[in-house]
Amino acid sequence: MKLYESISILRPVQVETENDRVIDKIKEILTQSGANILKLDNSGKKKLAYDIQHERKGTFITVQFEGPPTVVAELERFQRMEDQVMKFMTVIVNPADLVAAATAEAEGEESVDGGIQ
Repeated sequence: MKLYESISILRPVQVETENDRVIDKIKEILTQSGANILKLDNSGKKKLAYDIQHERKGTFITVQFEGPPTVVAELERFQRMEDQVMKFMTVIVNPADLVAAATAEAEGEESVDGGIQ
């Protein structure tokens, strides 16, 4: 099984239950497809660098999981059909990078790349 990280930008809504519904559906799709969710992070509403579908803000959701490649196809199919999702991207994560990021986070470092900004 490979490690994946999926980032989704959801529409900013007044009622958080709408975003919770999408997050629950993402969890359901991953578990039903045989994936193991390692980390799910709701970063909340943030200002976007540019307007996406006439929206200036978006709710950022990051999910790290391991599973077969078929899981990614099913997850992205759901994200394409869901009106609440404005943008999404799923990438394969190198396990060494995941360990390095966790170590840097535990030590309280700003970045893993040696401080280059």
